[in-house]
Amino acid sequence: MKRKDINIRDPYVLVHDGKYYLYGTRSDTCWTEADGFDCYVGESLEEFEGPIEIFHRPEGFFATKEYWAPECYFHQGMFYLVTTFGAEDRKKGIYVLRSSSPTGPFLPYGDRLTPEDWNCIDGTVFFEDGVPYLIFSRSFEDRVPDGEYRILRLAPDLSKAAGEAELLFAARQAPWARPVPFAKEEFGIDGEVYFSDGPHVVALEGRLYMAFSSWSIHGYAVGIASAESGRIRGPWELKEEPLFPENGGHGMFFRDLSGELIFTLHYPNDKYAERPVFYRVAEADGSLRLAGVS
Repeated sequence: MKRKDINIRDPYVLVHDGKYYLYGTRSDTCWTEADGFDCYVGESLEEFEGPIEIFHRPEGFFATKEYWAPECYFHQGMFYLVTTFGAEDRKKGIYVLRSSSPTGPFLPYGDRLTPEDWNCIDGTVFFEDGVPYLIFSRSFEDRVPDGEYRILRLAPDLSKAAGEAELLFAARQAPWARPVPFAKEEFGIDGEVYFSDGPHVVALEGRLYMAFSSWSIHGYAVGIASAESGRIRGPWELKEEPLFPENGGHGMFFRDLSGELIFTLHYPNDKYAERPVFYRVAEADGSLRLAGVS
């Protein structure tokens, strides 16, 4: 099928053995009861086979909603799907599924990665000196109004947390970020509340860049933070202007089969109309910019 016909949010691309494996949140069940994840497989970024269901909710499985933002990693000979799950009887958090194939079937694996008493979404994994770290957003539903991004060391096999969650930075610090206009109406939270989701890190020429999503004057947008130290704990500098300023978000970086750096995100940020889009990326003056549609 054509890429423009794939209706997902939060796209994630794994490049493996000469193919692209595209994962994401099902648009039609993003905000309702949900029961699975899919994968699309292509030899180009324009044509894909799929959807291939890679996980379907097993009988008695706790998660019934918020099947969000699956990211697939090939690690120690296996494929790991790091994802958000939610249920009526617990706060949403980050979990792991595992398979011997990028197209599944994936099965539940290990422990919940994020604290039980926190609402956490959108986990991404970054390896520093061979050590895996989970970076995630702590939701403003926990009455943490600044839009926190936190880091948590993981066990080598990604089965559990191996440390305490540390604060990296908050969306409020981004010059372009604005409070979400719907915090009172949808969540009953008063005051200025900053939204945070979709972190993803790439290393370039000794520097780290993190893409992250928040709310701007034009709605859902993607910003950039950089760590000149090249270390995941920063310090992080949040750039003045957003990378993608309006009506699109939750992106990630990958290298295509020719080695070019690509950024994908979903656009538009309209219910049931979201599609994965791809942009070439250029680095200049200590920041990143989108250099054209790929």
